Amino acid sequence: MLTAVAVTNFKAFQQAEISIGPLTLLSGLNSSGKSTFLQAIALLRQSHDAGTLSPEDDTGGFLLNGELVELGVGRDVRHEAWVPTDSNEGSIEITLTTGDGMNRWSADYGREDDLLLLNTGRTYLMWPHSLSLFDRGFQYLKADRITPAVSYPRSHEVAIRKGFLGSRGEHTVNFLRHHQDEIIATTETRHPQEASPSLLGRTEAWLRELCPGVNLEATGIEGTDTVRLSYRFGTAGISSSNSYRPTNVGFGLTYVLPIVVACLTASPGSLILIENPEAHLHPRGQTAMARLIANTVTSGAQVIVETHSDHVLNGIRVAVKQQILNPSDVTMHYFRQSNGAIEIVSPTVGPTGKLSAWPDGFFDEWDRLLDELID
Repeated sequence: MLTAVAVTNFKAFQQAEISIGPLTLLSGLNSSGKSTFLQAIALLRQSHDAGTLSPEDDTGGFLLNGELVELGVGRDVRHEAWVPTDSNEGSIEITLTTGDGMNRWSADYGREDDLLLLNTGRTYLMWPHSLSLFDRGFQYLKADRITPAVSYPRSHEVAIRKGFLGSRGEHTVNFLRHHQDEIIATTETRHPQEASPSLLGRTEAWLRELCPGVNLEATGIEGTDTVRLSYRFGTAGISSSNSYRPTNVGFGLTYVLPIVVACLTASPGSLILIENPEAHLHPRGQTAMARLIANTVTSGAQVIVETHSDHVLNGIRVAVKQQILNPSDVTMHYFRQSNGAIEIVSPTVGPTGKLSAWPDGFFDEWDRLLDELID
């Protein structure tokens, strides 16, 4: 399990390090550097999947553009006020720390390069094979996830063999189609209203937090490399309506589906990165997603969430108060601009859900507006 992530000369940061817990919440104003850490982790996974991350390979390095992230070229990712490193001016470095030790990847800068070659003199790998980042259970769901569509891709290689939902969740429907009848062994993510502990049954139960009575169908389209998602509406798990295309159903259901499936299928020790789980959801639905994420962490997975939602924040606080999570399970980081630089403030949560501090701008908009209304 990751305990810290550090970057040098990477995007928004000259040098920065954040601690990582079983559940880590990243918040802050837009363009404050939150995504930098998620992209750093995803960049390592992307390079690993492409086979370019081995220091023994003279042609290996950071693959800047691929399935997970599209960062451009060297001049796009090196921090403009870069600092010299020991052996090469302006090397871009990403360091992951676990309970087993530290792993640092260092890549030389190339202004127009989209593959930044590893600097073997600076790269230091202690236990790279113990990183959950490189395991099958890794999921990264970006903010721009799949939207309602008539069909979705059907890739056995990605969805079934690799078990990856896609960075936009585009392989979720095919994954669900293939695994829908499989029983979910973990009880931590069980929903009290689920009709079945199968993947489909549990997914439907959590989606009913957003839309009561919703039922799913994920089927292949004969003679094509695509699959179809459709919705029905009924009660007690019984579909009583006609089948509806996602394009004729609320946007939020399809948008949140990859998050629900990723959480329900997470295995102990797996790593999940989620951007904006609150997108397109009613406040009650946002709180439900926070509860699902908390339950996923109790099952042994590690989740890093970037969010702008006070409902997600408060849902996690309630989970701590209800002893679903231990206070030590939750790490929070608030990113803000201070004197032209990015400052990271890290409030802690207590056993009652109370936070140790409320930095200026940290989910305080409701209080600010309320003060204006009653003034």
